[in-house]
Amino acid sequence: MASYDDDENFGSYGVVGSFPKDFGYGPDEQDTEDRSPSAENKPRILLMGLRRSGKSSIQKVVFHKMSPNETLFLESTNKIVKDDISNSSFVQFQIWDFPGQIDFFDPTFDSEMIFGGCGALIFVIDAQDDYMEALAKLHMTVSRAYKVNPNIKFEVFIHKVDGLSDDHKIETQRDIHQRANDDLADAGLEAIHLSFYLTSIYDHSIFEAFSKVVQKLIPQLPTLENLLNILISNSGIEKAFLFDVVSKIYIATDSSPVDMQSYELCCDMIDVVIDVSCIYGLKDGEGSCYVCVRVLYVVPMFVYLFVCLQAEGRGGELLCVCACAICCTHVCLFVCLFTG
Repeated sequence: MASYDDDENFGSYGVVGSFPKDFGYGPDEQDTEDRSPSAENKPRILLMGLRRSGKSSIQKVVFHKMSPNETLFLESTNKIVKDDISNSSFVQFQIWDFPGQIDFFDPTFDSEMIFGGCGALIFVIDAQDDYMEALAKLHMTVSRAYKVNPNIKFEVFIHKVDGLSDDHKIETQRDIHQRANDDLADAGLEAIHLSFYLTSIYDHSIFEAFSKVVQKLIPQLPTLENLLNILISNSGIEKAFLFDVVSKIYIATDSSPVDMQSYELCCDMIDVVIDVSCIYGLKDGEGSCYVCVRVLYVVPMFVYLFVCLQAEGRGGELLCVCACAICCTHVCLFVCLFTG
């Protein structure tokens, strides 16, 4: 059974800003020997990188609501850990967390099995460490994976940037981008496209980066974006997101650029809604529950949260945050927060 043997050392995830354990995806990890059709048919996201680069921390913070401070006590991964994410019809995939010391030339490493059904490969680079070795491993990993499956989406997380200044972040990203693409060009692999993201588990950057990765695995994405664009053009809404509530990654958004402050505001609102609904909301089967806290109108127990931002045209300040939640039974619910 693929699991974290030291999970009991972390205690409850019920810290400030985290979800309760019963509000999540279900079991944390799938058995490493699981070969059921439902598991095999899901797209695969591979988390790779050197040891202590932050791969397991990313997985735990984004999909299992672990506090970033608790990840300091995670031990290094010494085997492939498979995590089944099955929250809805849109969020259906597996995450495979690989140990940093994995040897691609080991006879027991089955490249066809590993990369054959892979939808995206995320390579994590520690920005606070010397990344020359990581770039060499990135080149070897990408080259091997591309030969097996040219359709893989290659993503590079330049991680742990919370300890860097803004200028240092930009310079680090530019340097890694340049070196990685130069290595591919020298090897005649110009066809490989690498996407780069600056990430940290201590802010919302890791959630936005994972949102971009997951969106590439959703075949319905163009339709969802088109519907959101229609909504935007026929209303006074400034920006629209379709969120997966549990992970706070957004499944789709309209075609206008994503403003990080708006995204953070929506994430904070989701935390408030969940916190209130877990205190005052009713469980499934007990009927509808409406909770009014000042001007916050809450309907709990939902899977998706559709969040829209509406700004006042006169001064541009935000007047309203409204949301529509869609549960598994296709019932539309509404959450509104008025400020100003």
